[in-house]
Amino acid sequence: MAATIDLNSDLGENAPDRVVADDAAMLAIVSSANVACGFHAGTPEGIRTTLADAVANGVTIGAHPGYRDYEGFGRRAMDIDSATLQAHVEYQLGALIGLTSSVGGTVRYVKPHGALYNTIARDERQARDVVAAVKAIDPSLVLLGLAGGVVLDVAESAGLATAAEAFADRAYTPGGELVSRAEPGAVLHDADAVAARMLRLAREGVVEAIDGTDVAVRADSICVHGDSDGAIRMAAATRALLEAEGIVIAPFAGAEA
Repeated sequence: MAATIDLNSDLGENAPDRVVADDAAMLAIVSSANVACGFHAGTPEGIRTTLADAVANGVTIGAHPGYRDYEGFGRRAMDIDSATLQAHVEYQLGALIGLTSSVGGTVRYVKPHGALYNTIARDERQARDVVAAVKAIDPSLVLLGLAGGVVLDVAESAGLATAAEAFADRAYTPGGELVSRAEPGAVLHDADAVAARMLRLAREGVVEAIDGTDVAVRADSICVHGDSDGAIRMAAATRALLEAEGIVIAPFAGAEA
């Protein structure tokens, strides 16, 4: 049974024409915040506000870079060449590190977003490109990726520290991958059921797959997507149940000073 686990959420993704999450409410619950870098969502002023709120709440900050796909919210797969992908990730990391510094915070880890996240869980070439970008900007950053994903092996081989992630609000295939959002039942919304799933993950290292079988998942961090319907209820219920069962919620990448 895990004595400690991180609880994170994807934030900084709001824009005047597309408000998807209640960042302020989520920052009162989570221990880590994956903050958008502007390519898939968010605005500079909105991202800066979320970063300042994270610092005020003592929430550890991570960069959340994605494909350059604002229209598709970064959730459309892209066959992008290595030089472009590495430059795009480096650009996003640099921007977020600068904004975070301006509000007195520090970026401690990187969690790629959406389609990029899913692609590098299985595509070694794009995984290498992302890892190269992280190393070029700051090799002390921790790479947070899907438990069992290829990118974690690539990052470890390159000398980066890594952390494995599980998803509270997403269904899993029997092979341990996330069920495509295009499939029915891919996104979960029942707060009590989600919390119970994550308690079992923390205690037993397993999650029930979409076909009812158990799949082994080793996780240092649990994600509740900020833009999911019922996100605040799910995050709050998960934290409350884990803490009631003696599991400490704490950032995997070190606490914000």
